[in-house]
Amino acid sequence: MQLFRQLADVPPNFGPSVATIGNFDGVHRGHQWVLSEVVARARSLGITSVAVTFDPHPARITRPESRQPLITPLDEKIRRIAATGVDALLILPFTAALARTAARDFATNILQQTLHVRELHEGENFRFGYQAEAGVQSLKALGRELGFTVRVYAPRHLRRRAISSTTIRALIAEGNVSQARALLGRPFSIAGTPASGRGYGTRYAVPTINLAPYDELLPANGVYITTLTVGTGPCIETFDAVTNIGTRPTFGADALTVESHLLNFHPIELTEATPLTLTFLRRLRPEIHWPSPEALREQIGRDVHRAQRYFALASALYRTQSKST
Repeated sequence: MQLFRQLADVPPNFGPSVATIGNFDGVHRGHQWVLSEVVARARSLGITSVAVTFDPHPARITRPESRQPLITPLDEKIRRIAATGVDALLILPFTAALARTAARDFATNILQQTLHVRELHEGENFRFGYQAEAGVQSLKALGRELGFTVRVYAPRHLRRRAISSTTIRALIAEGNVSQARALLGRPFSIAGTPASGRGYGTRYAVPTINLAPYDELLPANGVYITTLTVGTGPCIETFDAVTNIGTRPTFGADALTVESHLLNFHPIELTEATPLTLTFLRRLRPEIHWPSPEALREQIGRDVHRAQRYFALASALYRTQSKST
């Protein structure tokens, strides 16, 4: 996939193209559907497929007080969009100047003159231009004038839930990672590194790893069945885990921590720069203030047992499905 991090990076001879524009936060099932249609249509026409997105998220410029956390930070969003088979991704730096751009100027300068768009694919709620002045009907009118057609997509639903970044963000924020998984089309995960000051050395022999502070979307405080992937390339390993997100109220702590207990642990190479990916599979319970550390330890034992049973059943189901295929 070609990656353009600003409009000036797009070569003069780019296109013609089939395009889609969006924030694509989460790159969920709805996004994947539209992107796959863009790819298929471009291939049928023998031209280029392109996605256009923004960084930072426009809400952080137009509503800075909201500080909306992201489902997928930029690097992950790029990887997820690349996996759809799109030929090119244009990331427009979202600035106050871009926010003030009129819809006509955006369509003329970016869609017509830079990307040479022949078809534009958008959801029916798509809006663009200064103060979101234009919707899909205005876009169609501009397309007729500027030489491109517009295909409009109705919202998709799964189990009576709208497949949208807003819905998924709310589900994750309340800890419902199972429902979020269904709408995303994959388990929700976050990427980071180990927390500093934990004494990580060449060989790490303690089966608990804390993540460094994470600035984007986290599930609600509580205990989760997870996996933790450590490292990259040939040294990568994935461990079954139980993860607590919270402030450890039983011990009087107040700082938020993301702490994973690895179930099938063995000593590993680990430094404060080692990449980690934490994947959330199911919520076990909310975080609770236990009357004593002993009561907490007993509950942790029950959490671990439930997680081990989950992984055993998942492994058995996988073997059954493998035999049937």
